[in-house]
Amino acid sequence: MNIDNEELKPLSFENEEEQLKPLAFEPNHKDNEDNYIPISQLSTPEIKNKESNFIFFFGTADSGKSVILSSMLYYLSSQVGVLRPKQGTPNTKEAQVLLSDFFENIRQGILPNRTTRDQVTRLDFLFEPNNKSKKIPPINLTFLETSGENHNDIRRGGSYHNSIAAYLNADIPLTFIIVTSYEKAHKDDTIINEFLDELERKGKNLKLVNAILVISKWDKSGKMIVTNEEDLNNFINERLSRTSQRIDTYGLTKTYYTIGNIQNSNGVEKITELNLSTAEILSKWLYQSIVGYSLDYEGTFWERLKFGFRN
Repeated sequence: MNIDNEELKPLSFENEEEQLKPLAFEPNHKDNEDNYIPISQLSTPEIKNKESNFIFFFGTADSGKSVILSSMLYYLSSQVGVLRPKQGTPNTKEAQVLLSDFFENIRQGILPNRTTRDQVTRLDFLFEPNNKSKKIPPINLTFLETSGENHNDIRRGGSYHNSIAAYLNADIPLTFIIVTSYEKAHKDDTIINEFLDELERKGKNLKLVNAILVISKWDKSGKMIVTNEEDLNNFINERLSRTSQRIDTYGLTKTYYTIGNIQNSNGVEKITELNLSTAEILSKWLYQSIVGYSLDYEGTFWERLKFGFRN
């Protein structure tokens, strides 16, 4: 092809928008524009209905927290008084449903289900003792149950889920029931101490805090009861050496727990004989630690005289 005869023509842009334009290097924002991006703050859930005595259960997965809670509620309502959901609380209906499930299951020997992760199961109750003494008044009890998996979050300086931290940060009367099992106590020594450290970081004075260490599933030892207090102390000293030092230093209480005889059938555990003796011990400790008087308080002379005439 001979290109000498071809006429060279300039580039044509029929559409003005298609014309070549110089490269632009304009900044995306003006120099004096404030482009600060604030850090998002996690919102802390607001705790309502603070007028109660809050009981916080600590324990890793499968430690027995739910079993202890359900049997305590069963004991309080079947042996020493009336326990009913407190009216006007956000979860009144939920508490009624869970309470019914607890009682129906325990009557049939069925162990309670595990708690859902990342949420606090809050149960608001009014407990009215059978004891008629004026020194043994009705009290509000708010039980807080959490998933054992959530308690692992505080290992090595970690932090709790917001729903749990809200209660630990709140200005409310808190009782701590620290649970570990007979079989796994030696594995929980470190995490229990990390929990106590967490309480101190939250401003709790462990010398003043209302807390008790509970060794659950004591039936796994081959015995239903601790016949000698020294047996319990030796177990704690051996399996929970660091926790034992904290308990002795701060004067915290310790006890053991069993729900009774449990048999495993096809991978499902069922209660074959219900034992409420340790539920009685823990429930009475809880009431006395809050009120200052035992549920067995016999009353003043005039009260005993009045009750004697009625009987």
